[in-house]
Amino acid sequence: MKLRSIMGIVLHATRLLLSLLFLWLSFGWMVRKAKKAFEKELVKAGMAKKDARKLSVWYSKLKNEITQTVKSLLFAWR
Repeated sequence: MKLRSIMGIVLHATRLLLSLLFLWLSFGWMVRKAKKAFEKELVKAGMAKKDARKLSVWYSKLKNEITQTVKSLLFAWR
């Protein structure tokens, strides 16, 4: 009975960790995609590429802040 419970816990913990890893990877990919689309639209509207890149940096900064907040919440439970 105990072995079955432990195996169930390990299985669910592994599944949870894999899901979190997938979310983290897909979040980074989606932010890069949104950043490039934002730059492309700004350039299409007539803005210089250099200025568009400066504005799109905020996407990366916001992603970093969100991931830092999530990490601090996860490790605050200890």
